[in-house]
Amino acid sequence: MKSLTANSYQLFENLSTLLSTPQSLVSLLGRLYVAWVFWASGLTKIADFESTLFLFEYEYQVPLLPFTLAAYLATFGEIVFPILLSLGAASRFSALALSVVNVVAVMSLEDMPPAALNEHIIWGVILLHIVFWGAGKLSVDFIVKKKASRFD
Repeated sequence: MKSLTANSYQLFENLSTLLSTPQSLVSLLGRLYVAWVFWASGLTKIADFESTLFLFEYEYQVPLLPFTLAAYLATFGEIVFPILLSLGAASRFSALALSVVNVVAVMSLEDMPPAALNEHIIWGVILLHIVFWGAGKLSVDFIVKKKASRFD
């Protein structure tokens, strides 16, 4: 019986090691996907900023901020933070900032369709993963940390 338990444990450990191998690649794909979503939204805002201002004034109900400031902040966030997130530079901060943009977007639109809400939830979960676990080995953060540890 002990042999069966030991063999099962070893099989589990081997499978766990095998599944850990592509972890950084999966993290990169998640970062690129979420960055692309927010980047595309930012480009849409820039393409017709008058419409963006109109939507922030009459459609979106952003709490605590004047609509003009909210429009500029959202556009800035959706352009700058996806670039950083894609590179894995300041990735935890970038993911946290995009999480705020994501939550405000959900709170600001009263009649959000369930499918759109589900997408925001998925983006939020991916962003939280990055906030808590970082960008992985395929990132600028990892390279900087590795180089900085040489000087310690």
